[in-house]
Amino acid sequence: MGNEFEPLPGSIVFNALKNQPLIILAANPRINIGVLDGIFEAAKSMNSVVIFELAKSESNLQGGYTGLTPEFFAKNVKTAAIKADYPWFILHADHLTIQKATPEEISEVKELIISQIKVGFSSFAIDASFLFNLDGRNELEHLQRNIEVTTQIANFIKDNMKGKEFGLEVEVGEIGKKDKEGLVYTTVAEAKTYIQSLNKNGIFPHFLAIANGSTHGNIYDAEGNVIDQISINIPRTIEIAKAIEPFNVRIAQHGITGTPLELIEKHFPRGLILKGNVGTHWMNIVWDVLIKSEPVFYKKLWNWTIETFKPKSPKKADKEIFGENAKYGIKQFFNEINALEPQTVEAIKATAYREAIKFLKAFNSQNSVDLVKKAL
Repeated sequence: MGNEFEPLPGSIVFNALKNQPLIILAANPRINIGVLDGIFEAAKSMNSVVIFELAKSESNLQGGYTGLTPEFFAKNVKTAAIKADYPWFILHADHLTIQKATPEEISEVKELIISQIKVGFSSFAIDASFLFNLDGRNELEHLQRNIEVTTQIANFIKDNMKGKEFGLEVEVGEIGKKDKEGLVYTTVAEAKTYIQSLNKNGIFPHFLAIANGSTHGNIYDAEGNVIDQISINIPRTIEIAKAIEPFNVRIAQHGITGTPLELIEKHFPRGLILKGNVGTHWMNIVWDVLIKSEPVFYKKLWNWTIETFKPKSPKKADKEIFGENAKYGIKQFFNEINALEPQTVEAIKATAYREAIKFLKAFNSQNSVDLVKKAL
């Protein structure tokens, strides 16, 4: 593998695991301190491959809303890997989102990709799902712009990887999109048309993200209390997964935060869903630790969030305002977060470890490293 603490090639890992009844944990650790160490220790104890990822909105050349540039994030992940003595991880560029496909936006995404490749990212998620043509007469016309842009960016990644193996995720159906009748779901015809069209263009993704009822972040009731996310349409997910399985594509399930572990264990089609994204959950556990360990700082973060975002949503409960917008405080209070007291960091690490163990067990990903070793 060369430098043993460089990220694993995404394609080799995905191909080694694609026929196994498991889900690879893909963690979006917007806050790195303590969280990375806890997840690495959990993965090591379970002998599980793990993916670390951040979306373009979370981490870009300006640091996104976390303050983490790709270089800074990659350095943190590699440092944690060395500390844990555990090299079985992937660095994944989550949601390389393209909403309008203007020349400026395309150029910005390409520049970000180059920076990610330089620091060792070995897997990429192209999200051109916003480019849906509502006036199209059929699936192909609906998706043509998405197909064209995804092809362009995938070829750009391929050219700049210069022969190196990499993983590729693509997206059809805007995750969490709603119309007047509720959530909008990806259809089987859309998924098949999309993958077949990409294949015709010489693009062979490993994962497909679909709109299947999940949403990013926490879910709230009318009083602003966080509630379970049980809206993922499992039958539709299985139907789509089986339709694209012959193309060697598996489902990347986004928006798992809030999904009961029992539901995952009993009803998720592990193996057909091969990648499970867990993001907001890691941030939530940090806030929970700060309430007890750093109450003064937590109150400062709370007040800033409410004062900044309450005017935009005056009818929402304060706890929902905080839950939805405290993530923007990560960059605002970047130095304070990364200078937390050692005992607080240890508490975060211990909590992240316990939570990661729960997900790895629910995902049935223990001993996935052994299969990857054989492939390497």
